[in-house]
Formats: sequence, structure tokens, C-alpha cells
Amino acid sequence: MKTRNILIVVFLLSFTALYAKEVSNITQADLKSVTVYRSGAELLHNASAVLKQGNNELVIENLGNTIDINSIQIKAPSTVTILGVEFSNNYLISSEKTPKLQLLQDSLDKISDQIAKINLSLTVASDLLDVLKSNRDIKGQQAGLSVAELTKLIDYYKSKSSELQNEIQQLNDKRAKLLLVTENINKQIAEEQKKNVSTAGRLTLQLSAAIGGKADFIVSYIAGNAYWTPYYDIRIENTKSPVKMIYKAKIVQTTGIDWKQVKLSLSTSVPAQWGNAPVMQSWFLGYINPVSVMDNAIRLRGMNTIQSLDGKVAGLNAGSQLNEVVVVGYGDTDSETSGSSADRPKPVYIVNGAVMSEYEFQKIAPSSIKKISKLKASAALAMYGSQAAGGAVVVDLKEGLEDYISIADNALNVSFDIDMPYDVPTNGKEQTATLQNIDVPANYKHYAVPKMDKDPYLLAEIADWEKLNLLPGDANIIVEGTYVGKSFIDPNSTTDTLNLTLGRDRRVVIKREKLADFSSVKFLGANKLQKFTYEITVKNNKNEPVNLLLKDQYPLTTNKEIEVELLESSDAEINKDLGILNWKINLAAGESKKIRFAYSVKYPKDKTLNLN
Repeated sequence: MKTRNILIVVFLLSFTALYAKEVSNITQADLKSVTVYRSGAELLHNASAVLKQGNNELVIENLGNTIDINSIQIKAPSTVTILGVEFSNNYLISSEKTPKLQLLQDSLDKISDQIAKINLSLTVASDLLDVLKSNRDIKGQQAGLSVAELTKLIDYYKSKSSELQNEIQQLNDKRAKLLLVTENINKQIAEEQKKNVSTAGRLTLQLSAAIGGKADFIVSYIAGNAYWTPYYDIRIENTKSPVKMIYKAKIVQTTGIDWKQVKLSLSTSVPAQWGNAPVMQSWFLGYINPVSVMDNAIRLRGMNTIQSLDGKVAGLNAGSQLNEVVVVGYGDTDSETSGSSADRPKPVYIVNGAVMSEYEFQKIAPSSIKKISKLKASAALAMYGSQAAGGAVVVDLKEGLEDYISIADNALNVSFDIDMPYDVPTNGKEQTATLQNIDVPANYKHYAVPKMDKDPYLLAEIADWEKLNLLPGDANIIVEGTYVGKSFIDPNSTTDTLNLTLGRDRRVVIKREKLADFSSVKFLGANKLQKFTYEITVKNNKNEPVNLLLKDQYPLTTNKEIEVELLESSDAEINKDLGILNWKINLAAGESKKIRFAYSVKYPKDKTLNLN
């Protein structure tokens, strides 16, 4: 087996050497920036090579392993003409061990050494026990031992045998634990090795250089095996506070190359879509089935949305602006600092509340600064004492990743640019980035459909939601610090408000029952007349008032033999197209109310209807 492995390595080395000899110019691409789309990613590389005058063949390696050939764009010097481009995969690259994989391998080596030492100790102890057993037989008369000597010999054998057996037992237990750890580490190593995609891509360029020398290239292309998906954390402190919406992204890529310290952007668009505008065709009228139309309307719920409560929500606060600079009177000459600039004391630097020297401040990357406020001497002295006699430069640094993100609302998409080097390994695992923290004013209401679910739901109603640049995605709901479950944000809506479901609220109790005394069955000739009466009781067990949107329904018919009449509705808002009853109820703390509605159905008595 070892000989075979050696032959394979020799073959690969020989093949690589022959390939390098045949292709004299090979260079490695340096990944600089990545724009990740909802499906796919655009990668931009820099590459340099020394070309000879005339025709050249240049191989640029370390590119993505799956490339849309039509998307390849290469920018070359004006003295270089690109004659041909060919893409291929490189299966001979060596996969670099990640730090985690190297740590696991080192741990495995140490445990293997410990197991080897335990095996050696077990061998020695077992051999000693065998020697002891082989010499335990005493030849009575020939041994010539006295009773005292025999007793002493028996005690020695017993003690030594017990000692060796205990030692062997302890060594076996220790080895079993180490073998279990070894098994788990091997499983983790296998998992880590599966993460890394070791197949990269390369471009072979046929070039013509008018002048020999160094040439710089910029290569960009669309790689299909990368994407990002949005998801949200929705935090509600109480029903009087705004919704705290944390906009996040899960980034996944298996392009075959690790994205190390790249400039990363996330775009809401999807590349490679057909761009042809629609063309209208002739529209011919024909008969339709009204029952099918009604079924489709109900199925699509196009006319059965969660209606808004009265009142509008004020505008949105999109969060603090990034890179905000505030200047407060710095540069004005105070009486206490008047004089020549040489005599004037220098301002003190306050970085995140701590005093810092100007030398240390200069080391801070400008992209890490969130806000700078310059205070003149009078204000600085009052805040920071005599050390700020020359004024103060108050600096707030960016904290979370969201502080490094700028949002560009383009004509066809929205992009989130991360203003710091970012790493995304090619392991197919989700990398999380926080894009925005937004405080969103909301109207809170309760919503209940007791015919389908006895528990009411707490909803947050958001107006002007189009400004949030939301995408469809899952949302984790955290109410008053407690995780209550998941919801789904669907911004593909044409309604004025966006409703977020925040979970069940069992402190509002709802009971729906059929009133037998007010329901009846009668026979009128060939017809049967049934009357149904329902009563819904709602009670607010909370210590604060509740706005409740309550829904129920009565049946509809398209059959002329069936007659439906709504007899009582308790002043409900009625959607006659769908047979939906809506009640908007305001409940004070501890208050309860009753809602009653009734309807009748008349149909041939020899027929059976789906009345339940």
C-alpha cells in the first residue's frame, strides 16, 4: 500500500513538472472583492505575469471552480491583445489544512502516543502476572517450606496478583476512554475534511504582447456555487416600544477558494436573468366557471387579508447613520486659548470614553470610526477637566459588523457593502453577517380566528415597510427577552401595512360555542331549513388594554337550490364575497365581551350539505 502511494505521488510530481515545463507562464490570481447575489457571486481577481514580446500562453490559477463562461471579463494592458480564453478545473492543488483541522490532528497524535504507552504498560503488567501464575505451584515436601514461610508466600502472591490485576484494569479503562476520544476526533476530522472543496479553476489565455515585460490583469466572472439568504431577529420589549428588527444574512460558498480578507458586498439581485421586456398578445374572451374563480380567490386569500386597525403609524427610524461626523464649535478661538498656535494646548482625544494620545489615535483605521465630535475648550473643560484645556476630539468607534455596512438603493436592486475585510471559507457552511439594526414603530394588535384556533395571536402592524428593503425570509421572534418561535416575513405584498406574527398570547381567552337553544331544524315542504347561532366570548386577562381583530364566517353558495341568509352579525364588518365577519374589539384590562352571529341555510331535504 505504501509503495502504491509513493508511486502516485511520484506520478503527480512528474505530471506537474511536465505541465509546468509545457506551460512556461503560470500565475496565481489574488481575490480582491466579491459581490454575492441571491444566487451566484461575482468574483474579482488581480493577477500579474511577465510576458515576452510576441505570442504567450498564460495560465491564471486559483479561480472559482464553477464559472459562467459568458460572464468572464478580463482587463489587460493596452499593449496586450487577448487571442483566446479557455477555462478548466485544477484537480491537483494541495488542500491547505485549516487551523482547526491542524489542531485536531495534533490532538489525535498526542492521544495516539498515550495509547501506545498504555499498551506497553499493559504488556509489561500482563507478562508479570503470567510469571507470577507460572510460579505459584508449591511442591509440598520438595519445597521444604514451613507453615510460616508458606503463609508468607501465599500473602505475597495474593498481594502482587491483586496489584497487577488492578493496574491492568485501570490501564484498560484509561485506554477505552482514549479510544472513544480518538473515534470522536476522527469523526470531526472527517467532517472538517468534507467542508473544504479542493478543486479550483484556472484560465488559459492566449496572448499577443507588443512589448515584453510585466503585465497586470483584472479578471472577473460569475460563480454559480455561492449565495446568501436573509433572515431576521424580531425583538419586542413591550407593546409600547418599537419593533427592533435585526436584518441578517447567511452566506454560503463552495467556489473551491477561500475568500480571505476580501471586500464583500451583498446584492438583492439575481444575475443571468432574461432581460427581454414582455410583449402583449391577443386577448380572446371565453366562458369561465364561476365556482373555479371563487375557489381560486379563497385559495390565494387575495381578498382575505388581516385587516388593519384604525390609525396609521408614524414614519420609520432607519437607525443611526454610519460614518456620521458632528462638529461642535471646534476651531473657534476662546479667550483662554487665544494666542499663537505654538502656545495653544493640543486637544485631547477621547476614544470610546477613554483618553488616548494623538499618536495612538493615528493608528486607528479611518474605516473603524463611526462618529467624531470636536469640542472647543470651554465645553471640553466642563466634561473632561484640565486635560482638555485645548479642546477635545471625541471619537466613537464602530462596534458590530452592522456599523461597517453601507446600503445602496440602486435602480434595480439593493446592495449591502461591508467596509472591512471579510473571510468566507469554501466549506458550504453558513457564515452570518448582521446587515442592519432598525427600530420600527408599530401598532400592536391581537388577532383571532376561533373557528380554526382557540388562541389569539399578537401581531405587529408596520406602515411604510417598503423603506426597509426587506426580502422574504424566516424570522426569530423574541418577546420580552423570551424566544417564542419562528415567523415568516413576506414583503411581496401590495397592502399598505406589513403584519408580523409574534406568537400566541394565551392571556387573552377566547371561547366559541354553538347555542343549541337558538339553533333549529325545520322542514318546509321539499326543503330543509337549518338555523345556526354561535356565541364568542373574549376576555382580557392582561394588565393593559388590548385591541383585538376577531374573525369568523358564514357559508356561501353558487347553487340556486341552496339559500343562505345571514340573520345576525353583532355589527360586524362583512365581506360578502368571502362570507367573512370582522369585529374590531377594544378590551380594557380584565374586561370581557360577547359576540353573537347567526345564519340560516335552506336546501332540498333529500340532499346532504357540508355544514360543519
